[in-house]
Amino acid sequence: MSDSPTPDKKPATPEKVAPAKVPASAEPESLEAGQAATVAPEEQSRWVVALKQIAGGSAAISVLAVLLALLVGAIMIAATDEKVQETAGYFFSRPSDMLSAIWKSVSGAYSALFQGSIYNFRAEEFGRAIKPITDTLTFATPLIAAGLGVALAFRVGLFNIGARGQMIIAAIFSGWVGFNVHLPFGLHLVVAVIAGIAGGAIWGGIVGLLRARTGAHEVITTIMLNYVAFYLLVYLLKTPVLQQPESNNPKTPAIDDTAIFPKLFGPSYALHLGFLVVIAATVLIWWLLNRSSLGFQFRAVGENPHAARVAGMNVKNIYLYAMLISGGLAGLAGVSQVLGTVTTGFGTGIDAGIGFDAITVALLGRSRPWGVFFAGILFGALKSGGFAMQAQEGVPIDIILVVQSLIVLLIAAPPLVRAVFRLPQPSGVSFRAVSINKAVVSK
Repeated sequence: MSDSPTPDKKPATPEKVAPAKVPASAEPESLEAGQAATVAPEEQSRWVVALKQIAGGSAAISVLAVLLALLVGAIMIAATDEKVQETAGYFFSRPSDMLSAIWKSVSGAYSALFQGSIYNFRAEEFGRAIKPITDTLTFATPLIAAGLGVALAFRVGLFNIGARGQMIIAAIFSGWVGFNVHLPFGLHLVVAVIAGIAGGAIWGGIVGLLRARTGAHEVITTIMLNYVAFYLLVYLLKTPVLQQPESNNPKTPAIDDTAIFPKLFGPSYALHLGFLVVIAATVLIWWLLNRSSLGFQFRAVGENPHAARVAGMNVKNIYLYAMLISGGLAGLAGVSQVLGTVTTGFGTGIDAGIGFDAITVALLGRSRPWGVFFAGILFGALKSGGFAMQAQEGVPIDIILVVQSLIVLLIAAPPLVRAVFRLPQPSGVSFRAVSINKAVVSK
């Protein structure tokens, strides 16, 4: 009897079996060596996800960059201290002397920094104790305004390096209205503020117009316009337009009292109404970027101008609008200088380096309105406390400049900060998505 199949019987063919649905909670059976599966985001608590994003996100990088810069600053303070250098000569015989000197120099310097910028706990009166924080907010006011202008341009993909020139033009406009136009109290201040913001917006709008119509790069045009604005101020300070009458000094007349920002806590404190104006500007820019259609177009063009153009957005007009608003915000910084800080007249140093510090503030704030706001307060504290640190402890003010520069350097190199503090690397996709993609590719 033969075992061969009869002709009328067909060999059995394997049936197509539908792939079994794997539940979302199931993990892949085969994992590579040393690779652990991660839980899908939807299975984690939203609080856990939020904490992980905070711990490994840009906010943590900014905070840790500041801490690391302060640590490097502490090393520099100790290295330049005379007592530390003296005790280093006999470190191996009496190491405690050098360690004590290091602690005394660093703690004394940062204690003076805190007392000069936040709260002076050595003051007998409460009014004098809180004066440092008001000075910090005064220094921070123009930094926040100019930082918002630079940050807004960053969000649109533009590099506004011309905040200095926009501040100078705004100072010319608002200052001229402040001492040359005589109006009632209240109205005079409003007109002077509007004139300054308009001057900064015009100077920034020139950059936006050149970028939109001719393609001229904004970095080149803003830098060149900085020089144009500066030498225009130098020229006007030698003419009756800005120069104080019957004076040979290149300085403007004092601003009328009706055009000066009122002091928020009386004449004993430097903090003025301009700080509240800057808070309102921060809220307005936050709403513009996150809640308005124009802000959506700003962000879309900043992410990908080609895709935005395909979607029907007028990219050229967006560049123009962005630089107009950016210049107006930088102009607000110049207004706060003229009408709030230097009310007795100003010269060629009216920008006080704020235009370039604004770039650092925008970077530290990650070009987010509230991030820029708190970054401006931090830099205002460093500037206010730096003078106290130099006066009380003899620490060079240049160390504060080094700390600020290190903050920018570390923010520009997030992998370095992550490596120092052993932060987890940001993951864009879960392991399950990666494993599914591998399976598809293998098929």
